[in-house]
Formats: sequence, structure tokens, C-alpha cells
Amino acid sequence: MKITVNNTEHDVPETCTVAELVQRLGLAQKPVAVEVNRTLITRSKHTEHTLSDGDAVEVVTLVGGG
Repeated sequence: MKITVNNTEHDVPETCTVAELVQRLGLAQKPVAVEVNRTLITRSKHTEHTLSDGDAVEVVTLVGGG
């Protein structure tokens, strides 16, 4: 199925969860914020929230510093 991640189209499996997407993007070890269709998906829900065809996902990595 096709989803959009940060304005770029991606093909993912039908049963892809937010956690699996974060893993596919190589961000599993980094602190990230994820929105699906403008709704924040908390980290505790990443393994439960299954993506749907056409979803718009925004993934933001958090960067420390001063």
C-alpha cells in the first residue's frame, strides 16, 4: 500500500504499524514524534497503530543542543 511520509510516497506492507515504519526509516533508536493524518501517535501506541492506504505521516526527529 502507499503512504506519504514527510511529503514523500512510500510503499509499505498492508499490516505496517507506526513502529515498523519507524524501523524501516532507520529511526528506531532515535527519539521521534509521529503524526498520522495530523493526529499525534504517542510512543506507547506505535506498536498498536496500523497504517492505512493513503495515510499522511509526519515523522520528526528530536535534536538536542544549544
